Amino acid sequence: MTLAVTENTFRSSCNTTFYLASGPEDGVPVIFVHGWPELALSWRHQLPVLGALGFRAIAPDLRGHGRSALYETHDAFSQREIVSDMVELLDSLGHEKAIWVGHDWGAATVWNVASHHPDRCFAVANLCVPYATLEYGLDVLAKFVNRDIYPEAIFPLGNWEYQRFYEEHFGKATAAMEANVAATFKTLFRAGNPRENGKPSALSQVRRDGGWFGGTGAAPDLPRDERIISAADLHAYTSAFERTGFFGTNSLYMNHAGNAAYASEAVNGGYLDLPVLFLQAEFDYTCDCINTHLTSPMTAFCRDLSIHRIESGHWMAQEKPLEVNRHLVRWLAMKAPQAWHLG
Repeated sequence: MTLAVTENTFRSSCNTTFYLASGPEDGVPVIFVHGWPELALSWRHQLPVLGALGFRAIAPDLRGHGRSALYETHDAFSQREIVSDMVELLDSLGHEKAIWVGHDWGAATVWNVASHHPDRCFAVANLCVPYATLEYGLDVLAKFVNRDIYPEAIFPLGNWEYQRFYEEHFGKATAAMEANVAATFKTLFRAGNPRENGKPSALSQVRRDGGWFGGTGAAPDLPRDERIISAADLHAYTSAFERTGFFGTNSLYMNHAGNAAYASEAVNGGYLDLPVLFLQAEFDYTCDCINTHLTSPMTAFCRDLSIHRIESGHWMAQEKPLEVNRHLVRWLAMKAPQAWHLG
């Protein structure tokens, strides 16, 4: 039997947050935070599993995404604002603490929740993006580029070149994604490819090409990758972003300086004493934790850290849901047993 996933909306004087939920309302919250360019839907394989175990599994649409509030300025999508939304959402659930799980920019948000509000966390788990990297801005990311793969003269920012393109040509980047939204998602949502290991990633070419998708102004109409999304999932993503556009999700990349300033306000000197799980992707060539030292800050600052590697591309929760769920549940049983008995 598949546990039901319900649609919910929380409104406050500051923001409106739509979220999916599964499991008993009095269960300990497990809050799943999506990244770019995603939705609460991205956690569709995790919600009913954690809900069936007695947790209150929650996945919000972040501000500017899906059915949550839309904003018109880049600074509305800073990590400071998004973390505030997440803490406010937790308050609305009537709980002091949650287990937090993030991916991509959602991982940056979860790291910030843990480092600024450890009292609101039982434990945190993140996929693909390690601690003390993305939340500290593009200049910090660039320090970990593998120069054997990305010579500095050709790729000044290495695999992170696409992030600078947003700052230089935000309108052009956004227009290319909105030109054919379904094609954009079919191009982006693809499983990891072992044959691409050791080669410059596609996103590292964005500035050299003069834009996304080879500088053509629109995504190619590739076949849908069934390993990531079904036809129904594709329709849901497409419908949502045809309505909202990509301004909000792309604005995540427009706050590096402000995000770095916020990250520097972390308590406890930035050290995390609570249980941390990191799932790294074998075939994620943008956020590459295999061929770089990108995880080194995390290993230094997380004092109760578990790391597991999954043979997956970047969209791990959707590509390898069984592996993600297995590692997550096992870790929770070992590292956060007290959370199983609360509610």
